[in-house]
Amino acid sequence: MRDALVAAAFQLFLERGYEQTTVDDIVTLAGVGRRSFFRYFPSKEDVVFPDHERCLADMTAFLAASGDEHEPVRRVSDAARLVLRMYAENPTFSVQRYRLTKSVPGLRAYELSVVWRYERQLAEYLRERFAGRRDGTLQADVIAAAVVAAHNNALRSWLRSDGQGDASAEVDHALGYVQSAFGTGPASRPDGHEPHGHEPHGHEPGGDEPAEDVVVVVSRRGAPLWRVVQEIETALGPGT
Repeated sequence: MRDALVAAAFQLFLERGYEQTTVDDIVTLAGVGRRSFFRYFPSKEDVVFPDHERCLADMTAFLAASGDEHEPVRRVSDAARLVLRMYAENPTFSVQRYRLTKSVPGLRAYELSVVWRYERQLAEYLRERFAGRRDGTLQADVIAAAVVAAHNNALRSWLRSDGQGDASAEVDHALGYVQSAFGTGPASRPDGHEPHGHEPHGHEPGGDEPAEDVVVVVSRRGAPLWRVVQEIETALGPGT
């Protein structure tokens, strides 16, 4: 019934428009009562994002299962990949939702609130791991924001291409910048394979000696990834 309600809602959104579609219209097309709708979705906005609560719960459980052996930045990067997996499970639906969200300001605001919940979850995990560090809370918040910004930049690029191409590769590439800037090892994929083209942080490519210089760049929350990369390149200097 839940899937039937989502399918009916998006059929009507595409035919009539989001604002012109009511909950009564959705339940009529789905052949159920209003009570059934609100059993699954608190509001019309929630039917547009039917899987985010499940994904947030999966992310919470994934981070809760972390141990001391897990490198923190890699761990939150892998947690972000759970969100990508949710989108990649149904590219057609994800592209439709992306287009709808872009055209309805209220849905865009709702989506931002969902993104903030993901970011808060990542930050809470990192705050626990960085407890006792100097500026540990600041580091946690900055890294969580960077992970979300990198993930979303790659995800939206994939959605703008109508779900064509390798979404995982794009997200791996984007998260590689975060790992290089803040982590202590190369970012890994959930399948255990290492993304190509990223050297372990703190080591020169092709060498065994750790680099002596450490550069930390703090960027405005929500800044586009190209701006973050530009700031990193500027901090590192010519030839990077």
